[in-house]
Amino acid sequence: MAGPLALIAEITHRCPLHCVYCSNPLEMKSRTEELPTAAWIDAFEQAAALGALQLDLTGGEPLARADLTELVAAARNAKLYTNLITSGIGLTAYRLDALVKAGLDHIQLSFQDSREQPANEFAGTATHERKLAVAAEIARHRLAFTMNIVVHRSNLARLEEMIAQAERLGAHRLEIAHVQYYGWAIENREALLPSRVQVERSLEIIRAAEERLRGRMRIEYVVPDYYAKFPKACMGGWGRKLMLIQPSGHALPCHAAAVIPGMKFERITDRPLEWIWEHSPSFTKFRGEDWMPEPCRSCDRRTVDFGGCRCQALLLAGDAYVTDPVCSLAPSHAIVTNIIDEANPSETPAHGSSPQWIYRANPS
Repeated sequence: MAGPLALIAEITHRCPLHCVYCSNPLEMKSRTEELPTAAWIDAFEQAAALGALQLDLTGGEPLARADLTELVAAARNAKLYTNLITSGIGLTAYRLDALVKAGLDHIQLSFQDSREQPANEFAGTATHERKLAVAAEIARHRLAFTMNIVVHRSNLARLEEMIAQAERLGAHRLEIAHVQYYGWAIENREALLPSRVQVERSLEIIRAAEERLRGRMRIEYVVPDYYAKFPKACMGGWGRKLMLIQPSGHALPCHAAAVIPGMKFERITDRPLEWIWEHSPSFTKFRGEDWMPEPCRSCDRRTVDFGGCRCQALLLAGDAYVTDPVCSLAPSHAIVTNIIDEANPSETPAHGSSPQWIYRANPS
């Protein structure tokens, strides 16, 4: 089959933030387990040879790697379109200049809110003002700039402010992504899951902003899975479009796949990327339709959403082989409707109230 279109390189799990919705695995890799520079460069070259067009450098915080500029230069040499996904913490003007000269094509800067106090609260550290300064530095360069905001129950009331902030900062693209309930986000799901009224109002705001900003700033909106009628095609379908490599060098078909019991993930230092992509049991297990249960197997949408997310099926229904429970046709859909019912008695948090967040710690 065709190779991956993009390689997602989690070059480190180290991060200065402690976000209440962190999507990284519960068991993150320490600095001592991280691949050396040469191994990453070899992976970029192999991915390009397989036909990959894009490299996403992410983490954790990729700026925690001292060799980031060298990695960007290697990606440019491999002719990969290179996107840096970052909190901006650690990105000085000097370092940004070096990254751009090395061949960085695109930068995706994350924000937690439009206001300093809640932004710092959700991140678990005082970083909002630094992010604003980083955005100003990015605007000095001929560099594609995406601003990313994760939205949830406690910040959706400020969605219009967030869109206005993206305009002021000169973002070319704004990605508004609802929390996805994997990793640490499940620990805080009760405080993060929005009400139905909030979701419906956010759709109205985004539609109006898209119309007003057409041709000036592109807006992409990732809806909350639990309110969808049908599941998303997670990562474009299991092992179909993307390959993710953890800091330790283990190759996965998606961010959360390691939660599935019994799965063995190959290290790229032990096997070539081509073999992992085409023959590894971890990439072929849920690829195609043979594994599908009913109603997926006979559903017209089986080649659209591929049965939904395997990790979400496991986390909600306790079984990675069943239809994603967020699907309205899933036998286990009542699990999701019960969660939604619990989120909706009170449409919004009481004014001035603050959830008792559970913050995650990060590896050193």
